[in-house]
Amino acid sequence: MPSMLAALYDGISSMEVREIQQPSVGPDDALIQVRSEGICGSDLNLLRKLTEPETLPAGHETAGEVVEVGANVDSTLVGKRVAAEVVGHGRACLLCYYCRIGEYRNCIDKSDDYPGGGFAEYVVRKAVACYPLDTSLTWKDGALVEPLAVSIHAMRRSSLKGGETVLVLGAGNIGLTTIAAARAMGAGTIIATARHPHQSQMARRLGADIALHPDDPELANNLADLTHGLGSDITFETVGGFSSETLDQSIELTRIAGRIVLLGVFHEPVTTNWFDVLMKEQSIITSTCYSIATGRHDFESAIDLLASGRINLKQMVTHNYPLVEAKQAFETAFDKTSGSIKVQINP
Repeated sequence: MPSMLAALYDGISSMEVREIQQPSVGPDDALIQVRSEGICGSDLNLLRKLTEPETLPAGHETAGEVVEVGANVDSTLVGKRVAAEVVGHGRACLLCYYCRIGEYRNCIDKSDDYPGGGFAEYVVRKAVACYPLDTSLTWKDGALVEPLAVSIHAMRRSSLKGGETVLVLGAGNIGLTTIAAARAMGAGTIIATARHPHQSQMARRLGADIALHPDDPELANNLADLTHGLGSDITFETVGGFSSETLDQSIELTRIAGRIVLLGVFHEPVTTNWFDVLMKEQSIITSTCYSIATGRHDFESAIDLLASGRINLKQMVTHNYPLVEAKQAFETAFDKTSGSIKVQINP
């Protein structure tokens, strides 16, 4: 079997690039030569948890060119530029209840025959999960389809209505794509929180009307002034972490009968004041990854929005590194004092 370069966590504190076996192509698969791969906050959190060296690469913000397909796949897919949905659709059985309703991430019989993700020269997934990129889109755009799809999915889960006041807590990658998606999908006023000045600037560039530090007392005052004291119609919590701080803030700042959408990953159990949630009759909605809604996959909607020019996410990409410099890429992504927002690796 041919080999390829891949970036793997060394089990101590860093990434290393070494040769591993290139994945083989099954009858329903596509072999994708990775052209751009984004580093996600979940990738950084994964490294914090790992205590053993990786044997297979991670990476799920994948754009590349199909270079080989299996026997059951239309050969015209070869040569196509695609965004690959490697988390759910690319491994799903396509037969279970959840697959039949388009909830591929929740497939109850996911295949384990797909070794590794996109921090490598090549990745294999089912061909049905390769979503063609519009010719106007760059590889940089292609690797931003996945995080935008996450936020589009959250908009759908929230039942966003035109003109509603939206609060986005957090201006990391998903916070920023959530701002962009909310603006493109009809939100009225958008208020965001950001811990770093460069994140605040990007939040405003992507559609936030106001971006403040989460501890700024003017946050609540601004929201009250804009909503006649009611609070946000929808709050998107994109931080998660190890405390209930942003969950508490969501409950406080969302209006009575408003909606709170949780996108942030909480890494341990947290408690909050559920009495206030009850008394305010707030809806708590969780949102993870993507699916099909109204006949279209969130990846397709993301590609359409990027191609239309209504959303320009390229400006989020602050750093690019070749695969051989994966160690530096991850260090930059970890260090927000570097000015990093989205760091991409280009094998």
